[in-house]
Parts: sequence; C-alpha cells; structure tokens
Amino acid sequence: MSRRESPPPPSPPITPQLLGVRRDVECDDRPERTEPLSDAEREIIQDTWGQVYKNCEDVGVSVLIRFFVNFPSAKQYFSQFQDMEDPDEMERSSQLRHHARRVMNAINTVVENLHDPEKVSSVLALVGKAHAIKHKVEPIYFKILSGVMLEVLSEDFPEFFTAEVQVVWTKLMGAVYWHVTGAYTEVGWLQVSSSAV
Repeated sequence: MSRRESPPPPSPPITPQLLGVRRDVECDDRPERTEPLSDAEREIIQDTWGQVYKNCEDVGVSVLIRFFVNFPSAKQYFSQFQDMEDPDEMERSSQLRHHARRVMNAINTVVENLHDPEKVSSVLALVGKAHAIKHKVEPIYFKILSGVMLEVLSEDFPEFFTAEVQVVWTKLMGAVYWHVTGAYTEVGWLQVSSSAV
C-alpha cells in the first residue's frame, strides 16, 4: 500500500518585513515594560555590582566565553574571533578582552545611574541602535547574554548572588532588554529569524 505524502504548506509571501527591511510600526514581540526598581532593589544591585566590578575584565571574559561556547552562532557578529573554538584561545584574545571590558563598562554605567532613568534609557538606546544599525545583531542575543551573565555571576559570586539578589538582577536585565529592544524598534528592526535557538 503506497502512502501519499501531503504537499508542504504554502510559503508565506515575501514581504519587505521578511527581508529585514525597515518598517514603521512597533514590533509585536517586544517584551512588556518591567516594573521600575525600588530604592532597595537599586541598592542591592549597586552593592553586588561593586563586588563584581572589582574583577570586571575577568568576569566579562568568563561571561563572553560561556556565551560563545553555549551559543556559537553569536560569534558570527565578531570577525576578529568568530573562528575561535577553544575557550583558552578565547581567554587569551585581546579583542575578546576588549569587548568584555566594553560590555562590563556599559553595565557599570547603567548600575551607576540607576537613580537617573533618563540616563539609563539614553545609554541603552545608544547600545541598542549601534547593535541594530552598525552590527546587525539580532536582539534576542541581548536576552541570551543577560541569562549567561546572571548564571556566571551566581556561580562566581555565590555569597553575593543569593536567590533574592538573582530575582532583583533578573528584573534589571529585563529592563535592559526592554530598553534595547525599544531602540531596535525605533530604528525599524524586524527580527527575521533566530539562529540562536
């Protein structure tokens, strides 16, 4: 008995949005805005960040190495170390160390300015726009990187990153992602696909 296969479903029509062309409406998949941090939560973040930032370059390198090892598709955006597979080679890379410092310094700027929402919004808008326009990085990578960072911080600083502190940091990272995706929306970014998952 021969089994007849059904034809594949029709492909969606190719539209400018599917091609990644700018559009003037907001992304439907933008996360909801998180509740603002309380004074106590800001203090928790600043206190714990003070411990992390003492070793900012090494922590940043650990975060990026884990990010690239667990999500190798993210390396496509970094020509200077996209072909590196060995974590030890990544750790020795001056370009990776430089980018790690930039990431950690950006987070430091956010943490130092938690009392000034306009400054935080401005900094994250610049980061988002640069990654959307210049680097063409899919915004989902910010969410993934945030998760990797929280994982590394809780492992490397267990005495500071208790369950309560992790909840507060998760809230902050949600706010960071919200601001960054807002910048992507502002410049007309549309995520075509996610090679990260």
